[in-house]
Amino acid sequence: MIMFIHNHEVLLLWLTITSIIGLIASLVLIPWILIQIPSDYFSHKKRQKHQWRNHPPIIRLVLLFMKNIFGVIFIISGIIMIFIPGQGIITIIIGIILVDFPGKYKMERWIINHPAILRSINKLRAKAKKGPIEV
Repeated sequence: MIMFIHNHEVLLLWLTITSIIGLIASLVLIPWILIQIPSDYFSHKKRQKHQWRNHPPIIRLVLLFMKNIFGVIFIISGIIMIFIPGQGIITIIIGIILVDFPGKYKMERWIINHPAILRSINKLRAKAKKGPIEV
């Protein structure tokens, strides 16, 4: 074990630095994103019309592409955070919210209906003086 540490000091240093940066980023970004979700986002039986529908098609395409890229980054980061310090499960949930795929809204509603998840998110939103998520 000591031999492994000695032979891979640089790699371990970079993993430590990356882990610390990921932890700090998740502690800042995740609460901010959860606060930005409209309180009625989950209160509808079907997904509401896309928020960018009035923009030109090329702008919609670029925004949708960027949103999906960020979603995939959050999902991958969340999976990594399960094994290193960070808020892995919440990060994965935010990634799922950002990525578009068939049946997503139904899955989001299933996740948010878990009392522990809803309670945690609403506590955070209350601290930010935002209304609770309605389901």
